[in-house]
Amino acid sequence: MERFVIQGRVPLKGKLRIPGAKNSALPLMCASILAEGKTRLLNVPHLMDVVTMQQVLEGLGIKVVRKDTTLEIDSTNLSGFEAPYELVKKMRASILVLGPLLARYGKAEICLPGGCCIGRRPVNLHLEGLRKLGARIKVKRGYIEAYTKGFKGSPIHLDLPSVGATENLMLSACLSEGETVIKNASRAPEVVDLARFLRKMGAEIQGEGTSTIRIGGVKKLRSTHHSIIPDRIAAGTLLMAIVISRGEAVLEGTRPDHLGIVFTKLREMGAEIEVNSDKVRIKGGDYLRSVRIKTLPYPGFPTDLQPQITSLACLARGTSVITETIFENRFTHTPELQKMGAKIKQEGARVVVEEMPSLFGNLVRASDIRGGAALVLAGLAAQGTTIIEEIHHIDRGYEELEGNLSQLGAKMVRIKE
Repeated sequence: MERFVIQGRVPLKGKLRIPGAKNSALPLMCASILAEGKTRLLNVPHLMDVVTMQQVLEGLGIKVVRKDTTLEIDSTNLSGFEAPYELVKKMRASILVLGPLLARYGKAEICLPGGCCIGRRPVNLHLEGLRKLGARIKVKRGYIEAYTKGFKGSPIHLDLPSVGATENLMLSACLSEGETVIKNASRAPEVVDLARFLRKMGAEIQGEGTSTIRIGGVKKLRSTHHSIIPDRIAAGTLLMAIVISRGEAVLEGTRPDHLGIVFTKLREMGAEIEVNSDKVRIKGGDYLRSVRIKTLPYPGFPTDLQPQITSLACLARGTSVITETIFENRFTHTPELQKMGAKIKQEGARVVVEEMPSLFGNLVRASDIRGGAALVLAGLAAQGTTIIEEIHHIDRGYEELEGNLSQLGAKMVRIKE
């Protein structure tokens, strides 16, 4: 078992470079299934979820070699159609192998995916879309069994602008016969990154970054290379860590255009932010102001940053109201914050956070990736020592979080027991 031990109330200062986006790396790794030959992905973060996806691909007969931040993926000898149960159950993004396997192999078998317990995340949007493209799908005893004699382009309207469903359908439609039009598609930067990567492979895609994406099917895709976009969630988490510690630091290698609503809310809370190309300088104010947040699909406020900004709200003057519209169980971090002295009251799909002059170190437990990050932020601001257990959740989504924060001056260590 491993724990984080944090001595709070140390202002963060210095510079950090933002790693590649986990939520972009995973679908791009799945996209490599579609083409024979060697695909090279650059700026790949060192994360447990990336390791798990590598193992999923290797279980399908794909060769994956890692060199520093580069992955070389050779799917020439793709030989399997069943994703290993013990890996798929760990990570929801493993559902993204379903569409590419059907497109190239005509057959796929995968258990219903796992991941963080933050609420219902049904795969029905994925399956309904794949059926419209011509897949025959059965779900029984926790397994998805699917096959097709070839995808045919179709109009698809998503009930919700799901990132995962948009990506799976894009991956599937590339090798279809005819045109596929996805309406109410996700506009997220990770979807845009996937579209650009697929276009390098020879796919015909238009409209990424809007709610309508058009994919013209082609007979074959080629291997290519691509550098993954910076991780906007990691960047947002670090920006909030600097603010809650009342520090001042520079984040390099960012995409400020992906962080618009985050900048807006942090400025509302009193942070000073300067943007220069791919660099962001942020300074925490003498005190935090209350805020109102409502999570929404991109370009709205990210659900993946809601727990972290809740930690900031615990120390803000006045009353903050934070509404969650994406995942109904995304408040599992709030009882842990309460152990640290936070005044938080849950009212259905929202929490009301009252002002507290200070948080206090305690023994707390991470229950998911982003909730765990919220506890780290609270520990940075708390009086005394905070010990965080179950940090394997945090490792799934953050590359060397304790090392990066320590580089900015945080008194934070990982303890192995």
